[in-house]
Amino acid sequence: MRLWFHLRPMRRHGLAFRRQSPVGGYILDFECRRAKLGVELDGGQHDQKQARDYDAARTARLAAHGYEVIRFSNYDALQCTDLVVDHIIDLAKRRAEKLAARS
Repeated sequence: MRLWFHLRPMRRHGLAFRRQSPVGGYILDFECRRAKLGVELDGGQHDQKQARDYDAARTARLAAHGYEVIRFSNYDALQCTDLVVDHIIDLAKRRAEKLAARS
């Protein structure tokens, strides 16, 4: 929820983020459709080989839909929230500009 409280107001700046957003048969933790950016928060279980393999396949499928997926640990999202938010916003802005230039 902490991250959502920082991302939600970005709508005013043209970067609408959604929570639990369906894309390509998966549910992204957060999504900015304009930037085709998915944000995933990962717990410790994502360190296991089976989870890493699943995440890699999932990321590849989302990339086939034009999405870039970035991942943060739950720990980083809670302990370094401002840095995580800054990184997400910066990347979303750059991707949105790049996608708009292609249109």
